[in-house]
Amino acid sequence: MSDLQKKNAGEAAAAHVEAGMTVGLGTGSTAAWFVKALAARNLPGLRCVPTSEKTADLARELGLTLSTLEDTPRIDLTVDGADEIGPGLALIKGGGAALLREKLVWEASARCIVIADAAKVVPVLGTFPLPIEVVAFGHKTTANRIADVLIDHDINQPARVRQADRGLVRTDGGNLIYDAGCKAIHDPVRLADDLKLITGVVEHGLFLDLADLAIIGTDDGVEQRLP
Repeated sequence: MSDLQKKNAGEAAAAHVEAGMTVGLGTGSTAAWFVKALAARNLPGLRCVPTSEKTADLARELGLTLSTLEDTPRIDLTVDGADEIGPGLALIKGGGAALLREKLVWEASARCIVIADAAKVVPVLGTFPLPIEVVAFGHKTTANRIADVLIDHDINQPARVRQADRGLVRTDGGNLIYDAGCKAIHDPVRLADDLKLITGVVEHGLFLDLADLAIIGTDDGVEQRLP
């Protein structure tokens, strides 16, 4: 059922795009439905800024015109998924290891829509492990600093470096991802600030005060939520 919900959310978000817009394209399974729905609309004059190489490949295959943040530093609308949607549309993102590029695109956007299936809506952020992108050099030392910050937030489990069958997961920028099993993040703003102060941390997956609208897919259609 979640695929149907993701499809419904992606198609509903595509209806917010108008001809001539510059559109940020998110990364992940839900964002992929949006990219497909956007391409199907065949709107003239669109320019699209992808947040990952994977999304760029999909958009290219579907015939969308791609651009970059360098060439189009102001984006009209970004549509992207999330791993969790909490109160006030505070988000955890980064399950697809594209959080740095995603946040750069989000922050360059006049408007951002988050799309997700209904299971992603939570009363408190933190059940989904918080992704933290770190520089590969000295990453174990950085992980120790991250652990100290987490303890200060009553999170006693250290973050773990993300691995796949091929070894350590690397982002499109060559960085590593640490996942922090927070269980509950009671002060997302303070945690976000504290993590960014750590030398070696490039970015984290807390997206706060960035989403203007959430489109939540259901089996029957969509629900819309404001911050």
